[in-house]
Amino acid sequence: MSGAGRCSRTHRDTQMELPWVLLALAGTGAATGLALLPYVPRVPPGALPGKLTASTFALERPCCVFGRHATATDSVWLVVAFANASADFRNPPSRDSVPLYDRLPTARSYMTLETAAAAFACPAPSPAFLRVGGDTGCGGQGSRDPCNGPLPSPGPYRVKFLVMGCHGPTAETRWSEPILLRRASSPSTISPAPQRRGSAVLTVASILAGLGAALAAAALGAVGAKAWGSLCRQDLGTSTFARSSYRTHHIPPALPQPPPPGCTCSPPGLGCFPPRAPAPCPAK
Repeated sequence: MSGAGRCSRTHRDTQMELPWVLLALAGTGAATGLALLPYVPRVPPGALPGKLTASTFALERPCCVFGRHATATDSVWLVVAFANASADFRNPPSRDSVPLYDRLPTARSYMTLETAAAAFACPAPSPAFLRVGGDTGCGGQGSRDPCNGPLPSPGPYRVKFLVMGCHGPTAETRWSEPILLRRASSPSTISPAPQRRGSAVLTVASILAGLGAALAAAALGAVGAKAWGSLCRQDLGTSTFARSSYRTHHIPPALPQPPPPGCTCSPPGLGCFPPRAPAPCPAK
């Protein structure tokens, strides 16, 4: 067979494989002009309360990341997928095709936290973190609105940010490293009875309790003695003052004084008056 025939078969084989290559590239955005940003989402490295829980985790806010790749009408989505299913995720062509939170158990991925691209501009606004899985009131309502519901298992999960405009995706970040949540303790592993302490611990506790009671009794006795002594001193001072300040004196009764000469007693209450000369006798 001639070389031209072999070349023609090779060309036909290439034409048959081209649609599959384009389909694979469409999933990564290379065939649609989707910008791949070097940013890698991550959990905050520092100490943060609730950074990882049994159903949520925190992400650093991707500020100053999208720049010229997003316009005022674009939205930024967070794609959440199980770590072993992130390679199979395909970017949706429009908002109507966004995978929902309720499909996570079967689709192994979903999109949430739809936010205007302007919210991630510089400088970084507060808060500086995003909470994934923090909305306990959504899901299971048949709504098309994106839900940020609690994650059903520890994972691990991988996430990326996707910029979507009126005509579909325009830019995306790289996938994060696997994020493993905390595992909740199983009720069967919790012992209902408290563990028995060693005899040495009980002995030390008994000694400390006895010392504490003795110290408390001594303190109460000292306070009571001090108070009793103060009361006694106050009572002694009052008695001395009473004996030194008050003395009784004998006062003899007043003796009756004789009336002055020439004074006759008048009826009680009228005092004494000198006697009057008798009136002259009438003429016969």
